[in-house]
Amino acid sequence: MKPALIQGASRGIGAGIVGLLLERGREVVATSRDPASSEALAALAKTHGERLLTVPLDVEDEASIEAAVAAVERRHGTLGLLMNVAGLLHEGPRGPERRICEVDPQWLHRTYAVNAVGPLLVAKHFARLLQHDDPAVLANVSARVGSIEDDRMGGWYGYRASKAAQNMFTKNLSIELTRRFPQLVVLALHPGTVDTGLSAPFQRSAKTLFSVERAAQQLLRIVERASPEDNGRFIAWDGAEIPW
Repeated sequence: MKPALIQGASRGIGAGIVGLLLERGREVVATSRDPASSEALAALAKTHGERLLTVPLDVEDEASIEAAVAAVERRHGTLGLLMNVAGLLHEGPRGPERRICEVDPQWLHRTYAVNAVGPLLVAKHFARLLQHDDPAVLANVSARVGSIEDDRMGGWYGYRASKAAQNMFTKNLSIELTRRFPQLVVLALHPGTVDTGLSAPFQRSAKTLFSVERAAQQLLRIVERASPEDNGRFIAWDGAEIPW
């Protein structure tokens, strides 16, 4: 089985997916802005050694994405799985807007850069490593709140809109890339509410809170069972279809 690359792997769901893939014997590339500072990746490296390659990658810096591609290509040549996991919901005093008066242009731009533009740039540069004769999957971790049809609550302007933009990019990729790479399946995935730092301030309102380990298992179950008929779908953790 070809190696997997997890973008946004320093903690949370990303680190959980890396650990699960390594336990299953797969070679894994784990990327983040500063993988050397990740305690989770350091622990996995001690256990799994050479099957884990850590590579710096900042989704807001296209040059770092290009450098990461070169490093992965030197080591592995091609990939069987690429998952964009990193996301931004809050940072320091900044968080999701409850009302229109809280909207800030700089925060909107940063949210879009990480949640929407970043995964698209990763796909732009890594797509050729998914070009081969074996099955391959490109999966972007999205969120149900990025569904326009499913929006019943309002608020969270930047996060909702950036995830909706990410979903459109994913749908576009599912059309364009599979014309050239017919073995490729492109998916948008909703992990549910997971017990991570991203969701920590909002967990009280969650109907169900998943552990990182369970979330990783659920997402990988979808990815590993994906077939060409799933290409371009927006899928929840339980396999249910989510409206765009």
